Amino acid sequence: MDKYYISTAIAYTSGKPHIGNTYEIVLADAIARYKRQKGFDVYFQTGTDEHGEKIEIKAKEKGLTPQEFVDEIATEIKSIWDIMNTSYDRFVRTTDPNHEKEVQKIFNKMYEKGDIYLGKYEGLYCTPCESFFTESQLVDGKCPDCGREVTKASEEAYFFKLSKYQDKLVEYYNSHPDFIKPDSRKNEMINNFIKPGLQDLCISRTSFSWGIPVEFNPKHVVYVWLDALTNYITNIGYDVDNPTDEFKKYWPADLHLVGKDIIRFHTIYWPCFLMSLDLPLPKQIFGHPWLLCGNDKMSKSKGNIIYADDLVKYFGVDAVRYYVLHEIPYANDGTLTYELLIDRINSDLANILGNLVNRTISMANKYFDGKVKNTKCVDSVDEGLIQSINNLSDNVDKKMANLEIGAALDEIFDVLRKSNKYIDDTTPWSLAKDDSNKSRLETVIYNLLESIRCCAVFLKPYLPDTSDEIFRQLNIDDKAENYNEQNNYSTIAPSPLFQRIDKDVKLKEIEDAKDM
Repeated sequence: MDKYYISTAIAYTSGKPHIGNTYEIVLADAIARYKRQKGFDVYFQTGTDEHGEKIEIKAKEKGLTPQEFVDEIATEIKSIWDIMNTSYDRFVRTTDPNHEKEVQKIFNKMYEKGDIYLGKYEGLYCTPCESFFTESQLVDGKCPDCGREVTKASEEAYFFKLSKYQDKLVEYYNSHPDFIKPDSRKNEMINNFIKPGLQDLCISRTSFSWGIPVEFNPKHVVYVWLDALTNYITNIGYDVDNPTDEFKKYWPADLHLVGKDIIRFHTIYWPCFLMSLDLPLPKQIFGHPWLLCGNDKMSKSKGNIIYADDLVKYFGVDAVRYYVLHEIPYANDGTLTYELLIDRINSDLANILGNLVNRTISMANKYFDGKVKNTKCVDSVDEGLIQSINNLSDNVDKKMANLEIGAALDEIFDVLRKSNKYIDDTTPWSLAKDDSNKSRLETVIYNLLESIRCCAVFLKPYLPDTSDEIFRQLNIDDKAENYNEQNNYSTIAPSPLFQRIDKDVKLKEIEDAKDM
């Protein structure tokens, strides 16, 4: 069985993640579930990044120790990941003792190799991003990543010889064209960072204490990005002295899924760290776009933050999963408003999917007491639907190979739309008026049930609970991806998968809740 190791970036424990942050874990989950369905031995890792100056400051403001603070936030993050029904295999924390110990060993190995040296840093520092920048990298004099003010910093620090690996990194980019996706992210890294020349990277701090101490000079703590990035190997059993069988099995990672705002750390710093450790690089790093609130990036200062658990409370888990997976393009930012979410639920989930399932099962129960088999009383109109069902596997696979999740969902919903049209074309209610058409009617209902069953199979990675509910109502356990001529259905009473939402009523409910 082929392995597939997928990871998200680990969430920074500075506060509760909003739906834009949550999108990443849902996206990774859909890919992981899809790969499992295809027979891969999947390892899916996520977790929390828990060190740094920002954490130290926030903990002090709340009257907590840094550990108490990150324990609280990590629990909240894990809870939201669980609310969204994500199937991760391991939730890691950078305060885990085994991780901290291994980071120290990694630091020591890089130092002994001559890739780390002691120097002095004088430059511009963004505390929220925990990143240093040169004057030329600033945008309007502010942090290019978050737009906040930067401050001059000067302190003794250890540096990683990033410049040593520049040529090797460029060579790797050229020989592995799919290493960074989308291509626009790769072009950004080359033009903005590599062509101007990589500067050696500050990888320790002395101005705060909440971090992993450098073992041989404990007044220094390890720079947060060296600490955070190494989670991808420390938590699958990497050991400087004796890597485990688990590590040998799963590394290199098949996919690091990260936000476009941290693509630089994963495509420049991380590969160079791995080269220093003489380890293979991950096969692909995908920098996904953002989910905006309207036209703006979500932020507390703008007051436009939407949280996943609130959305689930109002609309349900699978409705939220469907929206974020379908509405964010491959390379461009997507947008979320309550109005758009309601429109999508009503049009796609309630009308196209829910209505089809309810109508079909209702007809099966009404005309055949739920017991339906294929009488093979065929007509030319059947061919198009059956062909669409049988093409679905290849069509979805092609989209998923390029991580075009929304397009994969479109392929499934295209078959659902054709199934609804098939009802209009065959008019089962008219066939039911004449007993001589009973065999034909049963074939029509059978074809619809098979279409729904196959679509439920393909929906499983994206809408897992909905898929399970469809199979419950179909009362069948056939998970074959293609049309099966020999199933025997015994459907139960249908129940709505998704209710249509009165937009005005729901928006008022949400607004009233904000005032409470």
